Amino acid sequence: MANHASADKRNRQSERRRLHNRYYAKTTRNAIRALRNTSDKAAAEANAPKVYAMIDKLAKIGVIHKNKAANLKSGIAVYINKLS
Repeated sequence: MANHASADKRNRQSERRRLHNRYYAKTTRNAIRALRNTSDKAAAEANAPKVYAMIDKLAKIGVIHKNKAANLKSGIAVYINKLS
């Protein structure tokens, strides 16, 4: 329990931000999963820029680390290049 009004406000802000970050992180993970389950190269190449943008946004706002974003994007590119 908060002992000060400012601590109470901080808890409210933190909870709001946590839910916001959780929503966008989960949405991005689902998009990555859908792209990796695609066996059609054309469809994967069409969806890749959207997924890359989602990953970049997460890194920009600090939900994930920039190196993790780079690793995810690299893995997606490798997957797309392996498709025939």
